[in-house]
Amino acid sequence: MDLPEYIVVFCTAPAGEAEVIAGALIDARLAACVNVTGVQSCFRWEGAVSSEPEDLLIIKTQKRLLDRLISRIRELHPYDLPEIIAIPIAGGYAPYLDWIGEETA
Repeated sequence: MDLPEYIVVFCTAPAGEAEVIAGALIDARLAACVNVTGVQSCFRWEGAVSSEPEDLLIIKTQKRLLDRLISRIRELHPYDLPEIIAIPIAGGYAPYLDWIGEETA
């Protein structure tokens, strides 16, 4: 039997919007846990450099759910081009990883 592959997904959203997205991902069991923290993002968009306060979502889930998770974020996210980046979890505390699997079953 193949073991689940766990990932962390990073997504930024306008300040105040992230908690709605986080709650929807948890409700749909697309994520086991979402941390939300404030960040200041500096980026180039449409030819201009911008610096904006945003919220960063740190999402723990299974790789098999990534396409559905991206679709759900796109439905809820106000940006035309939201940052959604997935990084594999190479290891960790086994009971916590098991919990991710249980919550996203």
